[in-house]
Amino acid sequence: MNNIWVKIGNCTREPGSAVLCIVTGNSGSVPGKTGAKMIVYGDGRIEGTVGGGGLEKRAIGDALDCIRERMPRAITYHLQKDLGMTCGGTVTIYMEPVSKPPRLYIFGAGHIGRILARYASDLDFDTFVVDWRTDLPATDRNSAYQMICKPYLDAVNEISFDRDCYLVIVTPNHEMDEEVLAAVGKKDVAYIGLIGSKRKIEKLRSEFLEKNTLTKAEIDRVDMPIGIKFNAITPAEIAVSILAKLIDVKNNRAAG
Repeated sequence: MNNIWVKIGNCTREPGSAVLCIVTGNSGSVPGKTGAKMIVYGDGRIEGTVGGGGLEKRAIGDALDCIRERMPRAITYHLQKDLGMTCGGTVTIYMEPVSKPPRLYIFGAGHIGRILARYASDLDFDTFVVDWRTDLPATDRNSAYQMICKPYLDAVNEISFDRDCYLVIVTPNHEMDEEVLAAVGKKDVAYIGLIGSKRKIEKLRSEFLEKNTLTKAEIDRVDMPIGIKFNAITPAEIAVSILAKLIDVKNNRAAG
């Protein structure tokens, strides 16, 4: 139990999700004392205990629901009425989902891409910038994002995409934007955004449908032109627009 906080820290770096369960209150004769802690992993494994027996079995099931819903909850268990436990009393358990931060992959290390990476890293995105160019400035000293220095399509083939991935396509030219979108458009991810003018987007949409590169449904889920719509002009302002959309998508997903 002494290392349960270390294990919680590991949950933010390793694949999968978990829930931290803490007994926050009790009354009567109960097995779980205030402050008792348990981690429930997505596959049903546990670390620690909130009292064992029927209480713990019910708490594990509720914690797995908490993982699926991605929302914290506090549940009060009436041991005799709810669980048929003769000891009686009540136990309140607070459950907090714990998982890796969302991963943001930015394809293109130009002005917008690097500014977005810096901003996003400060707002709890695990951020990666993909670009093949070796003559770009070094990563900003105080920035937490990582560079993946290789051709875009090579990187796409090596990245393990999942539903917690956010993809932003801001490469140096239209052809590269289209190549990346064609490569990632079928991935089951949280968000895909592509920069471009309305004219460029309509041309791309028509060509992708005509060539059957992506289906209409796959194209429609791409945020293009990217970002929250306001009169953004400078690279920094455009990065803010993109980041605002990323936050909106992330928080709406968390809310269910």
